[in-house]
Amino acid sequence: MKGTRIILMGPPGGGKGTQAKLLQDKYGIVQLSTGDMLRAAVAAGTPVGKEAKAIMEAGGLVSDDIIIRMIADRIAQPDCGKGFILDGFPRTVPQAEALDKLLGGSAMKIDAVIEVRVPDAMLVERITGRFSCAKCGAGYHDSFHKPKKEGVCDDCGSTEFTRRKDDNAETVKSRLEAYHAQTAPLLPYYEKQGLLRVIDGTAPIADVTRQLEKALAG
Repeated sequence: MKGTRIILMGPPGGGKGTQAKLLQDKYGIVQLSTGDMLRAAVAAGTPVGKEAKAIMEAGGLVSDDIIIRMIADRIAQPDCGKGFILDGFPRTVPQAEALDKLLGGSAMKIDAVIEVRVPDAMLVERITGRFSCAKCGAGYHDSFHKPKKEGVCDDCGSTEFTRRKDDNAETVKSRLEAYHAQTAPLLPYYEKQGLLRVIDGTAPIADVTRQLEKALAG
């Protein structure tokens, strides 16, 4: 598993983040979220970070070129020598092509592209049912993980809970539509390269992890 470089794809609410964290903890493979990298580059005041900050402050979208340069800076750091998981990138075929070019120039390659697949109806239920403790942030769900005592947080005893405003069915459906529209062309792109592995994200977390490990071993 050491030195493994993975692209992890999956819809919002599909459990991709959970699996990335488990892989990171177990194998020391660094999870590279483009959102986190962007915030870190801006905070550190790197040349790419300064460029991105100026664009964001002007209300613009950070270009693929900037994202790729940011990834290039990040994967050159020593901790990525053990391997890395790209989370949230690429989202489009041009981004995938730019990533291939970058990795080819650095003598690296992607070992596998894993898609965690979950039906939309299940995702809507998963996301719209989420809520958390307003005091300590502990996460709960209307169907899958209720507090032991109704209305009371298991961790801190608070009786105040909160839900994300964008965790409603209409917003979730539009997020899923955007995900499918972006992802659809990427799947055949990586399938042609023999890199794509699809795993069942509807299974329990431990089973999904086993599927993921088996896909990487294969």
